[in-house]
Amino acid sequence: MESFSSLQILIILLAGCVCVDLGRVDAAAHSKNGIGVQPLSKIAIHRAVYSLHDNASITAYPHVLGAKGEDSQWITVEIECPNPAEDDWVAVFSPAKFNSSTCPSDEDRQNEPHICSAPIKYKFANDSDAGYTKTGKASLKFQLINQRADFSFALFSGGLSNPKLVAVSNFIKFANPKAPLYPRLSHGKSWDEMTVTWTSGYDITEAVPMVEWGLKGEFQTRSPAGTLTFHQNSMCGIPARTVGWRDPGFIHTSFLRDLWPNSMYSYKLGHKLINGSFIWSKSYSFKSSPYPGQESLQRVVIFGDMGKAERDGSNEFNNYQPGSLNTTDQLIKDLDDIDIVFHIGDITYANGYISQWDQFTSQIEPIASTVPYMIASGNHERDSPGTGSFYDENDSGGECGVLAETMFYVPAENRAKFWYSTDYGMFHFCIADSEHDWREGSEQYKFIEQCLASADRKKQPWLIFAAHRVLGYSSSYWKSGSYGEPMGRESLQKLWQKYKVDVAFFGHVHNYERTCPIYQNQCVNTERSHYSGTVNGTIHVVVGGGGSHLSEFGPVQTTWSIYKDSDFGFVKLTAFNHSSLLFEYKKSSDGKVYDSFTISRDYRDVLACVHDGCEPITLAP
Repeated sequence: MESFSSLQILIILLAGCVCVDLGRVDAAAHSKNGIGVQPLSKIAIHRAVYSLHDNASITAYPHVLGAKGEDSQWITVEIECPNPAEDDWVAVFSPAKFNSSTCPSDEDRQNEPHICSAPIKYKFANDSDAGYTKTGKASLKFQLINQRADFSFALFSGGLSNPKLVAVSNFIKFANPKAPLYPRLSHGKSWDEMTVTWTSGYDITEAVPMVEWGLKGEFQTRSPAGTLTFHQNSMCGIPARTVGWRDPGFIHTSFLRDLWPNSMYSYKLGHKLINGSFIWSKSYSFKSSPYPGQESLQRVVIFGDMGKAERDGSNEFNNYQPGSLNTTDQLIKDLDDIDIVFHIGDITYANGYISQWDQFTSQIEPIASTVPYMIASGNHERDSPGTGSFYDENDSGGECGVLAETMFYVPAENRAKFWYSTDYGMFHFCIADSEHDWREGSEQYKFIEQCLASADRKKQPWLIFAAHRVLGYSSSYWKSGSYGEPMGRESLQKLWQKYKVDVAFFGHVHNYERTCPIYQNQCVNTERSHYSGTVNGTIHVVVGGGGSHLSEFGPVQTTWSIYKDSDFGFVKLTAFNHSSLLFEYKKSSDGKVYDSFTISRDYRDVLACVHDGCEPITLAP
């Protein structure tokens, strides 16, 4: 198999592309302190110049992927370079004609080859063979997922900062690039409704999306799906609007209603083509939710800030989200003992590189296709200057919430305002959006109070609050004189106290910490591992160690902190009945429990009068 000649490469690269100067993209996508840099932002692709060499070649095989219906496959890329260097690198582009599809048509031409889209991943040429710099030959392995387009590979010299295009490979593709893939389950707006969201390459003009589903082993019915997408002009800033842009395909959501409680269902994703034929995904299954208040074994997993990583070692993701695969794999291993997952913000850390959302949904597919995968909005999903986010920074890389709102369903009244409530048996969850105003008097504050007040504690004794940023307590989050978000506790702690929230979960800080039951900076209970009786304070938990680079704790030994761990992990809640709850913190590396406590109480303990948590009474007879 041969690579393209220099002339063929020139024809491909000059196919009508013009490019805008994107020199500021790198700095904008980096974090302020240099920690946690999105790897693709290191590539100064707008500076790429020709350095084509007739004796250089790059070849990829096999040519056709997914011949047996697979949605991912390992491929081999072979390189020959007459002038090898330590900083030579290989980029994976998709679509394969990587520069002609994304350059804006209204800008002046810059230096050739006018590459205006970032690759979807990369590796250094010497990644698998330290002798590359001597021999000029290397063989690299990449894992590709189906992303609705073909792929090509480019060999660059000059490192990531000053890329020089040396050779371009042949094209490879999946047998059915438009196939329905990566289902994500979520609760609907009622307890007996499950939503299924997936991605495909089929617009509604060429195929009708649907889900075929039913009780496992019984008659299967079909439900229609709605279809959404978005375009480059929907993005709010760089790099999502420039080099990070990639067509997201079409996102479909179907609503499976009138489910029987605690029942196993099977389902598969489908598209009816114009010619009357059907395209079907493989079969999946899920267990429906229990009736609200129903007493049964119920298990919830909560974490934040996981992100994604590459199993083929590309993108240097070990420096960005080093624990992501450990967390993912541990959850997959434990999946038979998990009923629902909450990922409370900082979902992919794509930071404006749209291709990474496909990578993430592929990574979590074994989990999200089996149990509801509920998300919250974080700064890396929403924040973009001048777009209405509470924090006026570009942490989302110009995504401004569009990707999270479209790629995942949540039962919010307005998905642009990412707050919602949901039930699972004996649990009632109030999920806040820390990237919109949550202060007293705001629209969201009213929602939070209504959500907390709506919990029927006789049926749903376990009341859980969650948000991305630390609106409560964190020993490592010192900001504007507060161990947490300024004004967070001042605005919300009286609601937590009034409605007797059991546990408040937060991410954003990349570690684990648990407080005592606390109110107004004071521990209200001296116990550490078992709590019983009256609910007189809320336990605050930072669980932001899902996978991204870890955060250190501050030097002050706060009196309210019971357990700290700067490692990757997640929390599991197990409700045995209306009176007994088990809390466990597990490390992603081994799945073992490193911190735990139990709660035992009766309904009357929830009703009991506590400081700032009493119902009004009268002395009248």
